[in-house]
Amino acid sequence: MSRIITYTKIENSRVLITGGAGFIGSNLCEHLLKYSNEVICLDNFSTGKRGNISPFLNNKNFTLIEGDIRDARVCETAVKGVDIVLQQAALGSVPRSINDPVTTNDVNVTGFLNVLVAARDAKVKRVVYAASSSTYGDSESLPKVEDIIGKPLSPYAVTKYVNELYAHVFNLNYGLECIGLRYFNVYGRRQDPNGAYAAAIPKFTQAFMAYQSPLINGNGTNSRDFTYIDNVIQMNHLAATTNNAAAKGQIFNTAVGERADLKTLTTLLKKYLSAYDPKIADVAVTYGPERAGDIPHSLASIEKAKTVLGYEPSHNLESGLKESVDWYWQNLR
Repeated sequence: MSRIITYTKIENSRVLITGGAGFIGSNLCEHLLKYSNEVICLDNFSTGKRGNISPFLNNKNFTLIEGDIRDARVCETAVKGVDIVLQQAALGSVPRSINDPVTTNDVNVTGFLNVLVAARDAKVKRVVYAASSSTYGDSESLPKVEDIIGKPLSPYAVTKYVNELYAHVFNLNYGLECIGLRYFNVYGRRQDPNGAYAAAIPKFTQAFMAYQSPLINGNGTNSRDFTYIDNVIQMNHLAATTNNAAAKGQIFNTAVGERADLKTLTTLLKKYLSAYDPKIADVAVTYGPERAGDIPHSLASIEKAKTVLGYEPSHNLESGLKESVDWYWQNLR
């Protein structure tokens, strides 16, 4: 499934994208620049890549602010004259948070609070922020419904839940319109395959392309609601432009509403990569121990997003992986 979805675009607005040089942020920058928006990118390049935004640097509607959301003054500067904030800046990764909970908290909680305070003081119309499916924690119910969560399983999950609580309080007490998007295993073009905390899909893809066996944590039966980047872009647009009062102050799952286990994922990756190089079909997969803080299964209900925002995923796993593989083949070899 890959289809063109028609929805209201953000147009002729001044938009701040925190973490704009990251994987998701840079895709949002690129997309918004197509619609005569003035885009301000705030990033400290701790995980974002300069190469992700290099195509935009000569665009008169693009401004780069190199700074850290942990610096309140930087946030105050970045939000001046802004209509919408797309808050993507965060220190991701469950394993990273387990190894360094203090820095994860500083960025994801203190930094997030700085953005909200700056947006409030600048009278920004709306903040759409990246929440996380990790908030569901130890809840075993499937599919995941927004108002039923469990206890967090990692410091990262704690920080993302705190973000939701702060957003609720700012919406309630200051009238700052905050809408949270709980991302489920986002993947796609520009996602970094390198580093200790790289996500599974780009990491597996790079390994296959090098004829190396990708390592799956566990026996391969863990499943995820893998969500292609274009679905995430759509959800950000919908959350930023909706006039539905029922959306304000709410959280929405950002996913496909389907799940696949890691065995299926690697089988599909091999299939699409083998179209470019038949030898990849012979690369085996290896299995290792489960990863601390991981949940076994994740599947989102997207009914709330459909009903309130009008969301319809444009890509399922197969079509999203196919496009991702095409991009990686062109850009990683």
